[in-house]
Amino acid sequence: MKITHTLAAFAITLGTALILTNCGSTDKQEQEAHEEEEHHEEGIVEFTQAQYQTVGVTLGGIEKRHLSGLLKVNGLLDVPPQNQVSISVPFGGILKNTELLQGMWVNKNQVIAHMEHPDYIQLQQDYLDASSQLPYMAKEYQRQETLNKENASATKTFERTSADYNALRSRVEALRIKLSLININASDLTPTSIQRSIPVISPIGGYVTEVNANIGKFVQPNEVIFEIIDTRHLHVELMVFEKDVPKLKEGQKVRFTLANEVKEREAEVHLIGREISPERTVRVHCHLYAEDKNLLPGMYLKATIETSAAETNALPNEAIVSADGKSYCFVQETTTTKQAGPQYRFRMIEITTGITDEGYTEVMLPDTFDPGSKNIVLTGAYDLLSKMNNSEEEGSHAH
Repeated sequence: MKITHTLAAFAITLGTALILTNCGSTDKQEQEAHEEEEHHEEGIVEFTQAQYQTVGVTLGGIEKRHLSGLLKVNGLLDVPPQNQVSISVPFGGILKNTELLQGMWVNKNQVIAHMEHPDYIQLQQDYLDASSQLPYMAKEYQRQETLNKENASATKTFERTSADYNALRSRVEALRIKLSLININASDLTPTSIQRSIPVISPIGGYVTEVNANIGKFVQPNEVIFEIIDTRHLHVELMVFEKDVPKLKEGQKVRFTLANEVKEREAEVHLIGREISPERTVRVHCHLYAEDKNLLPGMYLKATIETSAAETNALPNEAIVSADGKSYCFVQETTTTKQAGPQYRFRMIEITTGITDEGYTEVMLPDTFDPGSKNIVLTGAYDLLSKMNNSEEEGSHAH
């Protein structure tokens, strides 16, 4: 009987122990499941004490900094209209001679070609004929004016003489201006100095970029024979999208490089256009800091405009991470203690970034974020993002 009671007591004790063991095991599993659920909570990542120390996480807050933004744009080299000329003649003629070739330099007022045509000779003759009659008509006008005042001549005769005299004066002046258009000085013209050819003169100094006629070719009136560009006054013409125009102002520094070059050149914003193109861009005219004869109009370039510095909220560049085309920073929330030791908990927060300068980036924070917080992860953000991505991949494989 005593043995039976002993066995019964042992059985009861063993059963109670098994029940307690099962309960403890269940509690532990539930706790581990809860911890696992917390670990995989979206936007949350945890570091162990060892990981925290290895990465060297440092915390801090938002800084107020003056950042100078860099606006990246495209453009080309160009010249002002007054430094690019198309040379033609107002009256058609035959190109008698020229020595111009593309790439040659010509000086201002240099004779670059000669044209000839019978009409040029006729124009000079007409001027000499009309101007030779002018002294006689002037005297006749004065005589008729005197007679008219003394009532010795009919008014009708005086009026006819006056009209003929004024018409001749107008004709002489018109012929003089026509001669000046073909570079003949009427004042020097005499019956023995009539020219069979006329000079073509360059109105600017510059490089010849186009030669559109050969010797002996008949050139139509106003047909372009030569094109000359003065490259000493090249400027940078930039195309800036309309959304970025408010950031611009005259005097801002511009750095640019030409295609297939690494050499950086400098300019400054001189004029900002007032018309938006169909591509929604505005032309910005910039002056070079230094002339360069190796530059040519039409060369394409890439440029950065240094926009005005302004005080703004900023974080170090290493505090900002990117994922799925968005920008984030991490904030340390709490530190908990588990069986493995302290656990450091971080939350990933989406932010909007702006201009970047000298290792800092402008940030726009959510309205719910405390701008005075000092728990922003300044170093170690990339390690946190990597840990989060790895945890998500492990969670996905486990499912």
